[in-house]
Amino acid sequence: MNQNPSNGKAIASLVLGIIAFICVFFGYGALLGIILAIIGLVLGISAKKEAPSGMATAGVVLSIISLALCAISFIACVACVGMLASL
Repeated sequence: MNQNPSNGKAIASLVLGIIAFICVFFGYGALLGIILAIIGLVLGISAKKEAPSGMATAGVVLSIISLALCAISFIACVACVGMLASL
């Protein structure tokens, strides 16, 4: 059972993408989601360059989706707090 090191990166990318996606639903947890999605994206791209696999591709795609959703969620939360502060 010889595992190549890029398989670990692909798994880490997928897990970080899933956790970042879950952070979308927690308001200011979206900032943590953005950080995790960026790390997952870097690991997924690295794993995909070393040994292309479906898991690495899934990690990259999920990280991109999570990054976009977390960024939108964070911007919406900041806008809501800013609007409340102006009242």
